[in-house]
Amino acid sequence: MPQSEFEKMQAGDWYSCLDPQLSEMRHRALDACHEHSHLSPAERGNIGSKLRALFAKCAGDVRIEARFHCAYGINIHLGHDVFLNVGCVILDTAPVQIGDHSMLGPNVQIYCADHHREPELRKQHLEVAKPVTIGSNVWVGGGAIILPGVTVGDDAIIGAGAVVTHDVAAGTTVVGNPARVLQR
Repeated sequence: MPQSEFEKMQAGDWYSCLDPQLSEMRHRALDACHEHSHLSPAERGNIGSKLRALFAKCAGDVRIEARFHCAYGINIHLGHDVFLNVGCVILDTAPVQIGDHSMLGPNVQIYCADHHREPELRKQHLEVAKPVTIGSNVWVGGGAIILPGVTVGDDAIIGAGAVVTHDVAAGTTVVGNPARVLQR
């Protein structure tokens, strides 16, 4: 039985990102992000109603500064007291879990989409979705990039500008490109 591109994406199989159903879902996310980005100054720190409704899970005390961008929104799970600073981007083709009391600095980027390594298959716009999990009480410094499939343990710190290509153990600090454990 043929699967839709959305079903392939959700299953972690290779899928075409230029599918009409996925394009409509991305448009819905863009509309929600636009609404959120245009809240009045008195409403800053709140979350636009369309964005909140789009997320898979969003605790009532989550704060997201504008501008924020997500690919679909439907795969984003935000715990209690999560803070996303200005310019955060979450390309949530797979589940993105952000645990309680975690803070993401300005311009943090989380990528779940990974493109094919074979040039001919990449021309077909094939992607695979890999989840990203960020534990509780994690601090991600400004401009950090977290790549597909990465898990960041509780109480970890990711230094500003780090490019996280591998899992980060609980309680450790990583810095640099690629991110490496900072020795104390």
